[in-house]
Amino acid sequence: MTRTSRGRAGRHLAPDEAPSGNGRKAAVKPVPQQSAPPEKSELDDDLPLAREAQRAVRVLNPSGSVTMPRPTRRRVFAVANQKGGVGKTTSTVNLAVALALHGNRVMVIDLDPQGNASTGLGVEHGAGTPSVYEALVEGMSLDEIATPVDGIPSLYCVPATIDLAGAEVELVNVVAREGRLEKSIDTFSGELDYIFIDCPPSLGLLTVNALVAAEEVLIPIQCEYYALEGLGQLLRNIELIKAHLNARLRVSTILLTMYDKRTKLADQVEQEVRGHFSEIVLDAVVPRSVRVSEAPGYGQSIMTYDPGSRGAASYFEAAEEIALRGAKLSRRGKNQKGGN
Repeated sequence: MTRTSRGRAGRHLAPDEAPSGNGRKAAVKPVPQQSAPPEKSELDDDLPLAREAQRAVRVLNPSGSVTMPRPTRRRVFAVANQKGGVGKTTSTVNLAVALALHGNRVMVIDLDPQGNASTGLGVEHGAGTPSVYEALVEGMSLDEIATPVDGIPSLYCVPATIDLAGAEVELVNVVAREGRLEKSIDTFSGELDYIFIDCPPSLGLLTVNALVAAEEVLIPIQCEYYALEGLGQLLRNIELIKAHLNARLRVSTILLTMYDKRTKLADQVEQEVRGHFSEIVLDAVVPRSVRVSEAPGYGQSIMTYDPGSRGAASYFEAAEEIALRGAKLSRRGKNQKGGN
């Protein structure tokens, strides 16, 4: 009588269980069903490296095809806040680079004796270098001082040397000392879309020169409580300059910097600033970032040091917003003139 193929308990073997040579059954693993691979674009877009690469291309604009709108006339910004460490120089450098990389002609005037803006743009500012000091004290033309920034088309920097530290004392007895910088800017023969003046962390004569030369004030505000202290004094000084020396001056832009989303305080400061200053506060907020702090050590802006970083993307968005707001105001001014 033939024996049927059964297991030890007498059960019939399943079709996928065949006895092996030693009498033991060998399980045959089922072939897994393969799902269709995801679309390549969907897969790539979800990768952090892909997103970073997209941000880098957007920031660096290697093809030059993407441009930010240029103003109909030159815009001069004084980047001011008497409190140190709020991101004045960092904002000046990165906004200038972002605008220059996207079709605008930009100049940065370093008015801080520490020369940090010059360092961030990789411009020589050692002793003996022609600098903004010669423009203020000796009346030298900016054509002789402005230096093209390597690797950034249409970006110039007027450097600051340590000599600038004595400029306030030397200008005390000079006639019309508050307008020396404005006079120097007027001597520049090149065409510019933007001038950013990086002010020192004080309300002295150098800052007054910047406010007299500018038409707009950009105030970087750190998202911490102490950053709000003293802001009222700065605004009062701006009103005094407007009343007595420069009627065109206005606070046009406030940029929130060093935002730490992990803290409730940062959110409270943001809400307070937006509630008080409303439409002049940029939507873009610059996060606290180690990469942004590292960039000046290499003589670069964050835009070229790490263009794929969130810090670079934030400054790009802020620069784009400044350009778009300026273009909107220019169109509004044209319409108003046309209606008269």
